[in-house]
Amino acid sequence: MTTTTDLVSYEDALASYDPVMGLEVHVELGTKTKMFCGCSTELGQDANTQTCPTCLGLPGSLPVVNATGVESAIRIGLALNCEIAEWCRFARKNYFYPDMPKNFQTSQYDEPIAFDGYLDVQLEDGETFRVEIERAHMEEDTGKSTHVGGATGRIHGASHSLLDYNRAGIPLIEIVTKPIVGAGERAPEVARAYVRELREVIRALGVSEARMEMGQMRCDVNLSLRPHGTEKFGTRSETKNVNSLRSVERAARFEIQRHAAVLSSGGTIVQETRHFHEDTGSTTSGRVKEEAEDYRYFPEPDLVPVAPSREWVEEIRAALPELPLARRNRLVAEWGISATDMQAILNAGALDPIVATIDAGADAASARKWWMGELARSANESGVSLDELAITPAQVARVTELVAKGDLNDKLARQVIEGVLAGEGTPDEVVDKRGLKVVSDEGALTAAVDEAIAGNPGVADKIRGGKVAAAGALVGAVMKATRGQADAARVKELILEKLGVSEG
Repeated sequence: MTTTTDLVSYEDALASYDPVMGLEVHVELGTKTKMFCGCSTELGQDANTQTCPTCLGLPGSLPVVNATGVESAIRIGLALNCEIAEWCRFARKNYFYPDMPKNFQTSQYDEPIAFDGYLDVQLEDGETFRVEIERAHMEEDTGKSTHVGGATGRIHGASHSLLDYNRAGIPLIEIVTKPIVGAGERAPEVARAYVRELREVIRALGVSEARMEMGQMRCDVNLSLRPHGTEKFGTRSETKNVNSLRSVERAARFEIQRHAAVLSSGGTIVQETRHFHEDTGSTTSGRVKEEAEDYRYFPEPDLVPVAPSREWVEEIRAALPELPLARRNRLVAEWGISATDMQAILNAGALDPIVATIDAGADAASARKWWMGELARSANESGVSLDELAITPAQVARVTELVAKGDLNDKLARQVIEGVLAGEGTPDEVVDKRGLKVVSDEGALTAAVDEAIAGNPGVADKIRGGKVAAAGALVGAVMKATRGQADAARVKELILEKLGVSEG
């Protein structure tokens, strides 16, 4: 249940305190089977149909490590500039919760597979901020609890809970940052930018779709404040399972304001987990946060240590794709655009569609123009993302080709795109069905120009008198007569030729 929380203004909070953040991101790997058994990871199946004695923790069952999961962890570690352990092992993290069928989680504690890395992220104004990575370690996901009978979907107020163990045992990589200091008032923006960049890295590696709205990637936002001029970190709160970029930023901002209000009034911050509420942008208390010793970690006795050979690690490194920041910097140079332009493209979710359109034959300027213009408008009006529009990059490339050939002008091209989005077929089929080709017949154009001149003698006299700008009125008349299907530039040339006037 959401309750009212006293806050100070964000500006007042930053006037007295420095925020310190730590971000823990869980990424659900896209393996075909679970981390320690052969059960399928396919989504959407009936509850408790993708389980076995191992992922249910039944007596006598023995786990086996998923080799693809280990490789994915190494790929992530290398992409985050981490050291890869020559030898590491799993541990049991003991705690009771109904969706943990074994009453412990198989994870890694003091011996992660990847450690001491960093990720450079770009902020809205193009500034780069380096986020240092403490570790990336392998573990398994829990099952899913559905709380029934309450108003909020949480356990408080529910009449009963349903448990689905299909998710129990799905491979996870947890990526933990070192304390993020020095971001100041931009701390919430840094948090958002970091999670966005990390998501792009994960997707580029092909190890997960990292769809936050589906729980494939989720972020825990740890935050504390310390008075200006002090070194000691304050007591932290941990806002759990935040599942969108916007919410990561809002959660960090809210907690800065809440912590400052508590501290400024002489209160004490409680180390606890908190829930984020999308509707209000606020957080509420969850439970008192355990320390590491409360989990009674000990080495997993049923799994052998993982010791990736240096040769294997280097093979994986050599096969890494171009990473997102390097790719963006390359494209900025190739396309001749600014960092701000690239940021706008990223914010619109247009980078991959634009690149795919260029790969399909369009020039960079035209691809950017249509995705950031007409198609962005259509997506906004429909309330969908660009990649959900009913048009492919190849079809957009075909529209740009028709414009380049002179078969379409921009006005007609917009109508073609409209038709494709409406399900009327390919660009060529829409052109044929709607009769949208540019009128290129010189005879037809000449007749339309003659008619426009005859119908507007006053305008024609102004042009003859040297007012070439007045030709716009005659061009408009011809475009109207041809239903916008004439080449405006050619029409203007014909008008000036007819009236004996040169462009200069």
